[in-house]
Amino acid sequence: MLYVSTRGKTDLFSAAHAITRGLAADGGLFVPQNIPAMRMVDIKAMERKPYTERAVDVLLQYLTDFSEDELRECVNAAYAPEKFGDNPVPLVQVNDNTGVLELWHGPTSAFKDMALQLLPHLLTRSMQKTGETNKVVILVATSGDTGKAALEGFADVPGTQIIVFYPSEGVSDIQKQQMITQAGKNVKVFGIEGNFDDAQRGVKEIFGNTALSDELEKKGYTFSSANSINWGRLVPQIVYYFSAYVDAVKAGKIAAGDPINFVVPTGNFGDILAGYYAKLMGLPIDRLLCASNSNNVLTDFINTGVYDRRREFFKTVSPSMDILVSSNLERLLYSVTEHDAARVADYMKRLNTEGHYEIDSDDLKQIQSQFFGAWVDELETKEAIGRIYNDYHYLMDTHTAVAWRAMEKYRFLTSDETYTVVLSTASPYKFADSVLAALDDAQPQSSNPFELLQKLHADTGTEIPPRMLALENLPVLHSEVIPADKMELAVVKNLV
Repeated sequence: MLYVSTRGKTDLFSAAHAITRGLAADGGLFVPQNIPAMRMVDIKAMERKPYTERAVDVLLQYLTDFSEDELRECVNAAYAPEKFGDNPVPLVQVNDNTGVLELWHGPTSAFKDMALQLLPHLLTRSMQKTGETNKVVILVATSGDTGKAALEGFADVPGTQIIVFYPSEGVSDIQKQQMITQAGKNVKVFGIEGNFDDAQRGVKEIFGNTALSDELEKKGYTFSSANSINWGRLVPQIVYYFSAYVDAVKAGKIAAGDPINFVVPTGNFGDILAGYYAKLMGLPIDRLLCASNSNNVLTDFINTGVYDRRREFFKTVSPSMDILVSSNLERLLYSVTEHDAARVADYMKRLNTEGHYEIDSDDLKQIQSQFFGAWVDELETKEAIGRIYNDYHYLMDTHTAVAWRAMEKYRFLTSDETYTVVLSTASPYKFADSVLAALDDAQPQSSNPFELLQKLHADTGTEIPPRMLALENLPVLHSEVIPADKMELAVVKNLV
């Protein structure tokens, strides 16, 4: 399997090269030259396998320069029971035709662990395969969860250094505490004055600065990424769609071959894009429901074909989705335009220079046949948390609540009662203040995040993730906040 850039101006590369580099030299994203197919008989055979073996089955389709034994070693280390428990991704049945796929049982209590516990293993193997001798510098822009998950995965990994940028006032208290207390000789964390889009734009500009890259290359550094622009971050996420499907078959909710819907709360479009690739591979997915919060640029795009980031930015109770520039949409455009790299490059240029673009009507019809877009405001998010807890005694975080409510809107509009899996992307304890407010219909009395954890536990009887409790006594190691236009300077200062 070889990889190409969505913008068409690079050569073909191996998976190891794509993972090591992260972003293509022309600014595009690496994508597989062809999408591999999986037969239903092979999908059904996953029922009898643990998650680690399901992961090997899927990853082998894409990472063909890795041996089966290499991938098995990587996934066994990444998804070890001491990190994820016995089942990394349990499918919880909430009602007769809806399950919730809990993706937050890893070290940082967020779905990003599913990829970022594996990526360091894939990256170090890739460096060996490509003969990379430079130190690989991982640059990360985060809206809250990716940063901590990447730090946790790459801390003290030999041959790497990781620098994370997060919006200083745009993440939850627990998310911030997780990042600024991160230990490791090779880690550095910066808050920035701005939002996630500012951080993401800054990282992309650093990647695109060829003079800087060349200068640092001479000094022994090579840039890479742990954001979902890196194929090594995205490909592990395909696995849990297959896993959820076979678990639904195993539970008797569907028969093998029956269609299924997935609803995904997404800002950067990576998580739902993994589901799209699973569908292209042969998984019987009928519709992918793209759930947005008040920053509803993706909903508008799916409904109109116009992507327009020139709009008000909202800070919401689901901050990991507070994004107006969804990087992974570029990969979807490359697919629906039948690999028309020139057209994709033009869309991305227009987005960068004019702030908007519009796709062809035929491409829009293709997207609408597979995706449904809906957005959910703050009141609806909180109402869904309280109602689902009262009706089913199931506690969900703010992002999962956005997805649940979007699913309800879809079912109301379409009368489609296909069995549906809601992707739950974070523990409710990461957003305890908002969850408590939703349950009590009042603002929590305390502003101390650790007191809020205890109150949520007392009110619901659910378990606080042990690592989250331990944060209270950890020292702050990263307190620097910088202007967004000083990100490149911060990188250079920390490398030379």
